[in-house]
Amino acid sequence: MKNTTLGLLAGLLVSVAAPALANDSVTAGQDDPKQWTMQLSNYAGTSYSELDAINKDNVGDLQVAWTFSTGVLRGHEGSPLVIGDVMYVHTPFPNMVYALDLNEDGKILWRYHPEQNPDVIGVMCCDTVNRGLAYADGTIFLSQADTTLVALDATTGDVKWSTVNGDPTKGETATATPLVVKDKVLVGISGGEYGVRGHLTAYNIADGSQAWRAYSTGPDEEMLVDPETTTHLGTPIGADSSLNSWEGDQWQIGGGTTWGWTTYDPELNLIYYGTGNPSTWNPSQRPGDNKWSMTIMARDPDTGMAKWFYQKTPHDEWDYDGVNENILVDKEIDGEMRKLLVNFDRGGFAYTMDRETGELLVAEKYDPVVNWATHVEMDPESDQYGRPQVVAEYSTEQNGEDVNTTGICPAALGTKDQQPASYSPKTGLFYVPTNHVCMDYEPFRVSYAAGQPYVGATLSMFPAPDSHGGMGNFIAWDAVSGEIKWSLPEQFSVWSGALATAGDVVFYGTLEGYLKAVDSESGEELYRFKTPSGVIGNVFTYEHDGQQYVGVLSGIGGWAGIGLAAGLTNANDGLGAVGGYAALSDYTALGGQLTVFTVPN
Repeated sequence: MKNTTLGLLAGLLVSVAAPALANDSVTAGQDDPKQWTMQLSNYAGTSYSELDAINKDNVGDLQVAWTFSTGVLRGHEGSPLVIGDVMYVHTPFPNMVYALDLNEDGKILWRYHPEQNPDVIGVMCCDTVNRGLAYADGTIFLSQADTTLVALDATTGDVKWSTVNGDPTKGETATATPLVVKDKVLVGISGGEYGVRGHLTAYNIADGSQAWRAYSTGPDEEMLVDPETTTHLGTPIGADSSLNSWEGDQWQIGGGTTWGWTTYDPELNLIYYGTGNPSTWNPSQRPGDNKWSMTIMARDPDTGMAKWFYQKTPHDEWDYDGVNENILVDKEIDGEMRKLLVNFDRGGFAYTMDRETGELLVAEKYDPVVNWATHVEMDPESDQYGRPQVVAEYSTEQNGEDVNTTGICPAALGTKDQQPASYSPKTGLFYVPTNHVCMDYEPFRVSYAAGQPYVGATLSMFPAPDSHGGMGNFIAWDAVSGEIKWSLPEQFSVWSGALATAGDVVFYGTLEGYLKAVDSESGEELYRFKTPSGVIGNVFTYEHDGQQYVGVLSGIGGWAGIGLAAGLTNANDGLGAVGGYAALSDYTALGGQLTVFTVPN
């Protein structure tokens, strides 16, 4: 591996000089709004900042302060980290890392350039994205595309240790950000479109040794569940709950990958994450509920043992991966303060749950065009409790193999994909970047071969009919009442992560390349700026030398922008996205740039 040290870091967290448990250093970082030490700003995943120097009264005066080119022309997801006086910037494959000195106009202190087999690009489903770095105790953690987890010295960029989390020859890759909890770093796996069996794995941050691994499917002991105490909607899951929901040994290639976000409640000592689609996309080939794909999982981070599950889409028929972030907030419901988990699922339902018990409290559509299910059954006495009620017309299983089911809303990329929502404790609202896209879906029979696509469906995507004509909305959501408070139509899907601030401003980016700022109460647009390429990164903010800055990575790609990123032209390529987003090329081009803004003094 190549590493060039060009300088020394300055101004790191105190915990670097006096190492503490990783949770202490991460907590210190998330509690300091001047820094941006976690991808979603904090363990709760709220993507919220207490900084308010940039506010709704002056945000219209934003100007570009400085820029940085990453040198990579693929989809740029996630955001940089800011630790003290240093910014850490990551790239898509080949997953370079830059340490930039904020005291010297972004001078490169060191760069890390891993040597990876380029063959891994061919087994990355939806672009060569990476969702960002993690930090703890003077160490930067990077999960490379080839599944190598690397611990880098934050001061020098030197490799402290590395370990391999999967096998790309079997279709196993990595796109998600790690999460550090206590003395462990947690990392997921990608590859549901290759029949990969999903898992979340914990490694000891001291030396990279494996602490535990929890599979999404299979025997109880490999899933780290107790059939008598692990619950689903309050009921013990029972012995062999996963095995009994698959035909034969299909669970071994059953998907349920873990390429989304993980959040953590230190008081309950529980981590929360989601599992992806079952393999294959042809539902006729895998009868049963296919547990525990499409599931929110709550686990003990010390042991990996599961406390509760909630399967959002049993026997998925549409590729509605359940990996989106679980935002943790405390709010009053029916006069009682509750510890809540809020999840905006790909399938178009927003779930509000009790994060301690897994009780389902709210399940409502956050885009009115969602039509594949009428509702989620909320009666605990019903045998359908917690299950979406599928509409036969849009059921790819009921319509059968080699039948094109038309007009399904949302499309496979969901009402929201991985792009994180934000939450403002000032308004009590969630701000959600969404896709307003529908699809036609034709499943066909497919055979499994290790390292080869295991999809089994042909898709085409298009804007939701009889609507505003665009493919996205940016919405404000009330998670207690289950209602949209306001909605801003967008020409294309909103594929960037949102940022809410104490300045009463919410920021997000668009696929055409705009950074936008809106009033958190009304949704009124206050500012827009066209960056060099489409924005699929997450907006972040920090303070340096008494000045607040807002930044975002631009670089078109991801699933929505895969046509541009990979040079694809067939409308059905990119798992159906190329045709749906063909017009993007009229508005933006490839890029890889960080743009940082401020309001001049």
